[in-house]
Amino acid sequence: MKLYTKHGDQGMTQLVGGTKVSKDDRQVIAYGTMDELNAWIGCTITFCSGPTAIFIKELQEIQQCLFDAGHDLATPPDRPAHIFSEKNVAWLEKRIDFYSAHSPEIKQFILPGGSRTAAVLHIARTVTRRLERQIVALQNETSINKAVLKYVNRLSDYFFAAARYANVLNQVDDAFYVRDREEFHDDSGRE
Repeated sequence: MKLYTKHGDQGMTQLVGGTKVSKDDRQVIAYGTMDELNAWIGCTITFCSGPTAIFIKELQEIQQCLFDAGHDLATPPDRPAHIFSEKNVAWLEKRIDFYSAHSPEIKQFILPGGSRTAAVLHIARTVTRRLERQIVALQNETSINKAVLKYVNRLSDYFFAAARYANVLNQVDDAFYVRDREEFHDDSGRE
């Protein structure tokens, strides 16, 4: 079997069940971004080593969940055979609570970064937020599995909490937003 089918050469693709839509349809954009996020998580896993290797199995579980959630986003509203459930949301909430309890208290805005693992988890968080916006736009046009939106909303929180915990594991402090940054300006007159 060949990898390419040529079916999309005219800018169309098929949803679950065979319904054809344009490749720029909101539904395709949403599950396409979900695929992008899944690929980014795969990249993130390659940054997990030493103390942050504990994230690998969790991130792989999230990848599995995203495949199921992507199935539901790729299913037309007239075929609501959803496979994704809210039990996945509860699992994320437990992980968020654990990482939050084992990270320093948040007293000001945190800049994305710190350790390499934390930095890539923050990128996953921002891709997740974009995905969330696309799902909200999609739900304004058609019915979707509400558990998917709820999961994606929690997932960005998970990545934030996991990034902070990755910094704890790597013994790297979070960087904070500093309102008065005068001390960082160069007064030497050099350009």
